[in-house]
Amino acid sequence: MYRIKDPKRSLDFYTRILGMRLLKKLDYPSMQFSLYFMGFEDAADIPADEDERTKWCLSRKATLELTHNWGTETKEDLVYHNGNSEPKGFGHIGLNVPNVEEACKRFGELGVKFIKKPNEGKMSGLAFIQDPDGYWIEILNHNNIVKITSG
Repeated sequence: MYRIKDPKRSLDFYTRILGMRLLKKLDYPSMQFSLYFMGFEDAADIPADEDERTKWCLSRKATLELTHNWGTETKEDLVYHNGNSEPKGFGHIGLNVPNVEEACKRFGELGVKFIKKPNEGKMSGLAFIQDPDGYWIEILNHNNIVKITSG
């Protein structure tokens, strides 16, 4: 689960930039937060019935849960810890793409912030980008990882 400051910015990033789809939104008014479940699913597979959609969403092999605590979007000084600065903890998620170079070219054109571009550093062929809240996302291709790890 990622805590997000501004759902509009985060949903735009995860849908338009990464190509995910909002699978389900759950609001908890009494506790003043919302959950957004994101994934790479075909729109035609998403059930229309809300109860069935909830069960379906939570049964997927992989979803990313974004949590928005209401009102955080107006707090200018609020920054969530992404786990990559001290004290270190959580690091990043990874997304397997067909072509790292092409994906990163598109990300660059869309103004995405890079932590590491594909040909930088010791591990060439993979990249790290940041979402609007500063969380790191590794962009990788399974074939490149095999090349890196097999020498």
